[in-house]
Amino acid sequence: MSVIEKCTAYTRARTARESGLYPYFLAFDGRDAGTARLADGREVVMCGSNDYLGLSTDPRVTEAAARAARQHGAGCTGSRFLNGNLELHDRLEQELAAFFGKPAALVLTTGYQANLAAVAGLCGPGDTLFVDKEAHASLIDAARMSRARIQWFAHNDTAALAAKLERLPGRGGRMVIVDGVYSMEGDLCPLPELVRVCEEYGATLLVDDAHGAGVLDKGRGTCSHFGLTDDVPLITLTFSKAFGSIGGAVLGDEDVIDYLRHNARSLMFSASASPANAAAALESLRILRTEPWRCSSVVDNADFMRRELAALGYEVGASTTPIVPVGTGDELATLQAWQLLVDQGVYVNAVLPPAASPRLRTSYTAVQTRAQLDRALAGFAAVRDRVLAAAPAADAA
Repeated sequence: MSVIEKCTAYTRARTARESGLYPYFLAFDGRDAGTARLADGREVVMCGSNDYLGLSTDPRVTEAAARAARQHGAGCTGSRFLNGNLELHDRLEQELAAFFGKPAALVLTTGYQANLAAVAGLCGPGDTLFVDKEAHASLIDAARMSRARIQWFAHNDTAALAAKLERLPGRGGRMVIVDGVYSMEGDLCPLPELVRVCEEYGATLLVDDAHGAGVLDKGRGTCSHFGLTDDVPLITLTFSKAFGSIGGAVLGDEDVIDYLRHNARSLMFSASASPANAAAALESLRILRTEPWRCSSVVDNADFMRRELAALGYEVGASTTPIVPVGTGDELATLQAWQLLVDQGVYVNAVLPPAASPRLRTSYTAVQTRAQLDRALAGFAAVRDRVLAAAPAADAA
């Protein structure tokens, strides 16, 4: 089968669209941090956004973005390595490093590219990567692109990791790759044990803190939450969650960051973050420093929804972060549950394999009101019997 014939033979998305149960690429026509307006005019309570601090629509952030666009243009039209670097990028790096307690930072155009830089920019043939099986897709792609040897270990299983490190011959570099907060379950990595294992076996630890940075420990992230920032050599993060923009960064020692400036292909061969995106991320960081209440508020809102959804009979995870997964059963049941909730004015994310086992992924923001959350709960209550009736049948299949 040719590469084109493979596309013609792909019918999964077409079948979902034809059945009216297609949950992707739904068009929005406006939003704030608590609700969104669909292109057809319907308003939904947004229970699927990663805008954890509610900053993407904050007037201070949008004005900073507009001001930067007026001053510097819509884009930089070149890589930071050559002609696309702005003083704004440098200032963002300095303030990120200071806030997160690392010596230096490197700003890239996306969080995905930050992970490519940190992994494929530092590791290659002759090195070995130990990757949590639930690591984000960008980390998996980065590991494969590095051409290093890859060893997968069971999710959050530090004993399995130690056993693999024990068996590995002591040649080449060794990097352990994990998420700080896992994006589908919202669970934290066991960082103290990971640090201990990496120190024992001489491995470099990388923590992708896309969902922890800006939220945990007054925004300083997973490593600070555990009091282990100094013990984690490499931290990556994204601006597309708590910082309400788009972009990413690698945090580490000055020598490491300087090496990546001159060797990370995802930095050198990609246009730099737009002035508006960089300015928005910087303004969000400054707001976070002065308004740490946002970090506790988003966790409080998620805790409220987790308790109330469980009281309604839904199976929810044990996360302590803004991410609240809701069990639904098989793929069809997940798609049906998603559509039922949209019809009730509640937007969630339908997650299917290979991303993760079927579920609804819900997440919340710091500025959602109790009235908005109550509206969401009313929607969940209205469809509860139909959603929960499907889940046991799926489990038994």
